[in-house]
Amino acid sequence: MTNTAFARYRAEWFSGAGPARRDILAGMVGTFALIPEVIAFSFVAGIDPEVGLFASFVIGIVIAFAGGRPAMISGAAGSVALVVAALVHAHGLQYLLAATLLAGVFQIAFGLARLDVLLRFVSRSVRTGFVNALAILIFSAQVPQMLGVSWHTYAMIAGGLAIIYLVPRITTAIPSPLICIVVLTGISIAFPMPIHTVADLGRLPASLPSFAWPAVPFDWQTLRIVAPYAFAMAAVGLLESMMTASVVDEMTETSSSKARECTGLGLANFAAGLFGGIAGCGMIGQTVGNVRYGGRGRLSTLVAGVFLLVVMVPLRPWVAQVPVAALVAIMIMVSVSTFSWGSLRDLGRHPKVSGVVMLATVAVTVATHDLSAGVAVGVLLSGVFFAYKVTRLMTVASTYDAASDTRTYTVAGQVFFASADIFADQFELRDTAARVRIDLTAAHLWDVTAVGALEDVVGKMRRHGTSVDVIGLNEASAILVDRHAPLLAR
Repeated sequence: MTNTAFARYRAEWFSGAGPARRDILAGMVGTFALIPEVIAFSFVAGIDPEVGLFASFVIGIVIAFAGGRPAMISGAAGSVALVVAALVHAHGLQYLLAATLLAGVFQIAFGLARLDVLLRFVSRSVRTGFVNALAILIFSAQVPQMLGVSWHTYAMIAGGLAIIYLVPRITTAIPSPLICIVVLTGISIAFPMPIHTVADLGRLPASLPSFAWPAVPFDWQTLRIVAPYAFAMAAVGLLESMMTASVVDEMTETSSSKARECTGLGLANFAAGLFGGIAGCGMIGQTVGNVRYGGRGRLSTLVAGVFLLVVMVPLRPWVAQVPVAALVAIMIMVSVSTFSWGSLRDLGRHPKVSGVVMLATVAVTVATHDLSAGVAVGVLLSGVFFAYKVTRLMTVASTYDAASDTRTYTVAGQVFFASADIFADQFELRDTAARVRIDLTAAHLWDVTAVGALEDVVGKMRRHGTSVDVIGLNEASAILVDRHAPLLAR
């Protein structure tokens, strides 16, 4: 590590007493936001809550040191839980732990291969749709906690929202969500009422996680079972982590190493598997909350993990009494602040295709409850719309010189797989001119499909007795032609 890189890494840990205090308090808020979601996702995966909580503790600590995005909170996430539910149901927890180890290996390999560059294919419209869908999912996840409950729960939620909203107008020394948790817990203890508490969500761990290899046969058959799930866990986890890191980059106006985040997440998941935990990834809701309430450095990530361990064991009796209403109020406020309200106004100002991509990303994500599916659809639509737009920018103009009996086709624009057929249709293959010149000075051939289309046009004209010359190839296009259609130069 160079001196500059080391100085930056050190600043990511400690940049003053004030930022450190904010990191610590924001990380504590992140811990409380983790608990209900991790427990809920554990049920989705078909595992005990302690498996998800152990994973979140281990991942949080490892990613704080090895990750590439400071202030990002990672843990057992819903998308990963959905992927492995079938594996747990068919083969049990031990095979899940083996798949978690292999997923970590895959992610380390992805990071070393710098596959994070694929994130460049995610357009701004997709990222906006991702954030808006996330806000909707965060809010919808709170709805079950507000159905079939007493009026006391609604009063507590309203009181929590008031505290979170009003306290920052008085002081920002302590994050308002933390004050919300303390105050509502104190009220529920002093005045017993029929409300749900964290203890009602599931059994909290009574001991620390312990090191152990998965109890499965280490043979080819086991690999065949766990490899598909491990690859899916690795891909989905990296996609969510990369998207979360990008959101934090925009919120904090800073940059981060996505390749390092890949390898860091891989190390964290490998460690989680060794300590009896499920694989995880960046948790966008908790991360946004962490950043909103002052978390900026790696210390906030570390505190979220360490404090989760403290909460799980020594403070277990106290945490069990925290009203779910307090956590619901926090997540409602996070969902409101996460949603990009300006994107609704932009629907009327931006190009329609951008709005379609954003809305499609939101619709698919909300319908499937799978952030990766929404992003995949958004990226696919972005690619289709881009290809369609580029094909419309390609033109082929024809001029005829009677003196030399020569017809010149002047091509301008990008010729690739999506525009190759349109390109070929612009030529009169049975041209009556003695000579044909195809001028590509203002064009670029991008792939073998484009070269193949040009080769077909030239070949058919020559078979009909027309002399054809191809001129104006730029260097990159000429290399493609020489490699895949050398007869064009003849």
